[in-house]
Amino acid sequence: MDQIYIPKIRNGFSTGSYVLIKPINPQELNNESQIKIKKAQFYFYNLSFLEPIKLEIIKMIIKIIDSKTESKNIIITGSFLKKGFNFNDVDILVINKLNEIKENSNQIKEINKAIENSLGIKSHIIIIDNKSLIGGLCTDPLYQMMLGQYVSKNRVIYNIKNEINYKLLDLQLLKSKSLITNWNILNGNEKYYLTRNMLVISLFLKNKKINEKELEKEIKQSLNTTTEKIKQNLLEKTNFLKNYKKTYDILFNKIMKEIKNGPK
Repeated sequence: MDQIYIPKIRNGFSTGSYVLIKPINPQELNNESQIKIKKAQFYFYNLSFLEPIKLEIIKMIIKIIDSKTESKNIIITGSFLKKGFNFNDVDILVINKLNEIKENSNQIKEINKAIENSLGIKSHIIIIDNKSLIGGLCTDPLYQMMLGQYVSKNRVIYNIKNEINYKLLDLQLLKSKSLITNWNILNGNEKYYLTRNMLVISLFLKNKKINEKELEKEIKQSLNTTTEKIKQNLLEKTNFLKNYKKTYDILFNKIMKEIKNGPK
């Protein structure tokens, strides 16, 4: 008996839909059909499900960006890719050549406006060249977190090795200290952002993969809670801050030690 495997990410129909599978002779396809099939292809990383309507939104976003600039690649990432529709905007990386970035930096506002006018969705666009992106992935754990899950126009292949810059990590970790001092005025999403910022540094220094799954494990192990409880602001203040400060101090002391022992 033959088996035919259909990918979980399917554009246009959801899980459980009835489909007809039939062989197609490539020679019978006209040029227009081949173009449509090629344009419908996306590349998915670390993503097991995406609502069909989001795939249509991604297709339209890519079409808008392609009409405004000649990008080498377009990468969709962030909370937009999570199940449901609880997101504020769509995070988009546009990979261009360095000279094109300098010439077209003002296009970000134009693209944001075009996406909002067409789809009613706000977007957060970063235009970056390939070399700068690789540099960010090597030195900044937030870059790795950003690309821990994505949908891209073209295939993404990055072989990176962590390059630890302790002074850079010190500046980044300092942001998370504000959770301790500003607990009462921060909402759940703000507390999650500062918690995530701290723990991706922890994962980075442990040379672990940085993605939502690993971050959730780190939250449970270090802080004895979950992402959802933090976001919903359902935390027991005393215990959470005790664990948070302990984790922060361990990271801070480790970074300070390496800075002091590092080259002058």
